[in-house]
Amino acid sequence: MLKRFAAAAAVAGVLVAAPPASAATAESGWGRYLPGNCLPGTFCGWPNWDHPPEGPTATPSLVTTTDWSGSVTVFNFYNYTSRNVDIDWYLPGTSYAGTVCATPGDADLYVPMTVTRVVFHTRNCR
Repeated sequence: MLKRFAAAAAVAGVLVAAPPASAATAESGWGRYLPGNCLPGTFCGWPNWDHPPEGPTATPSLVTTTDWSGSVTVFNFYNYTSRNVDIDWYLPGTSYAGTVCATPGDADLYVPMTVTRVVFHTRNCR
């Protein structure tokens, strides 16, 4: 379990350090994953690993174009918007929680987290 959290923390650290992009692209900020069935202008999250070469094809557990709050499992996400987004999460069964700031085109997490809030903004990710 700690290895999974360490991986998530490392991912979060890299996301926080990534420079902001000016517009969403059809390729992840990491250059590895495509948006799959996430439509332009939306933020999408999927509950399970689903990354064929064209990107996720499963039904997303979260799709939003505006600020959102609730509770949903997200294994990976894609920010297909032109805005930065803060994603509040916690790791079920632990005290680990945090916020990831994703720039346009970012796609990550890759550990099943519970996402509780998505907030769009134009300020830089730190």
